[in-house]
Amino acid sequence: MATLCKPAVSVPEHVITMEETLDLARSRHADHPQLPLALRLIENTGVRTRHLVQPIEETLKHPGFEERNKLYQTEAKARVPEVVRQALDDAELKPADIDVIIYVSCTGFMMPSLTAWMINTMGFHSDTRQIPIAQLGCAAGGAAINRAHDFCTAYPDANALIVACEFCSLCYQPTDLGVGSLLSNGLFGDGLAAAVVRGSGGTGVQLERNGSYLIPETEDWIAYDVRATGFHFLLDKRVPTTMEPLAPALKALATAHSWDASDLDFYIIHAGGPRILDDLCKFLQVPPEAFRFSRATLTEYGNIASAVVLDALRRMFDDGGAEPSARGLLAGFGPGITAEMSLGRWTVGEREPALEAAAVRMA
Repeated sequence: MATLCKPAVSVPEHVITMEETLDLARSRHADHPQLPLALRLIENTGVRTRHLVQPIEETLKHPGFEERNKLYQTEAKARVPEVVRQALDDAELKPADIDVIIYVSCTGFMMPSLTAWMINTMGFHSDTRQIPIAQLGCAAGGAAINRAHDFCTAYPDANALIVACEFCSLCYQPTDLGVGSLLSNGLFGDGLAAAVVRGSGGTGVQLERNGSYLIPETEDWIAYDVRATGFHFLLDKRVPTTMEPLAPALKALATAHSWDASDLDFYIIHAGGPRILDDLCKFLQVPPEAFRFSRATLTEYGNIASAVVLDALRRMFDDGGAEPSARGLLAGFGPGITAEMSLGRWTVGEREPALEAAAVRMA
């Protein structure tokens, strides 16, 4: 069975704290009639720090969509190789072992996709398949895991590489003054992640079943309004309530697999905001501690869109993983409103002999 190995995660070097975010909101929007509400909502996110691809002084400028998209391309090419190489090392594979690259991002645009550049510059074979996903937003991390699972199910000896690259700060729009936009300015951060799904072998989550669910008539709740100035993020105030209709979909997927979604060993959930996690605790009837890895991502990095699920999983690895055969749920939520969900068991693969010998020598 396909195994999702340890993700590699990187965040940019420029940091903004919650206090700095609130001070900026007060100084830039002092006359905003709903400023107190916006400040309260930002504080309630629980985000302590976020990382930005540019210093905040540059982030607050708007040189135009063309310049921002050029920066997206430049920074993606500069930063993606590091996480890809680390993810391959963690999976004990090389670029030549990868059969498909799934690249997800909703904060910039390239055609051809960054996958073409990676194949040309990083040692991947020219016949490596390419699957760019650009329009699933925060749900794309879960979708990438599911498409990698599907691919490795169809081709049992294949290996898939997932790459998530999100520079949410490049979507900042200084003229968007709705409460939802102000909240987003204090919630989203920048981050990159990569992970390998091995068709056989490997340590991590052995994927067993996946599914997708779209809440009817909610396609305008999370959206982009694409204008000459770029992507304008639209966030409906009803989005935090979406766990009530999505929890039954998570339960149904588990039930179809003869599992109980309320009685699993680990949960790796997209942390779109604190209420998402709080409500899911309520509707799945699990303790808050079950989402500790997702909460840590939200606290330290903010909402890093499609990379959240991979970072939460990375934190679980760093915490020691789980017992062999422990059962878990992974889920990403995003525009649609869409949920991408998967079920799997923790597995520990045997290390390659050469790597084992190298580890002994280093010790």
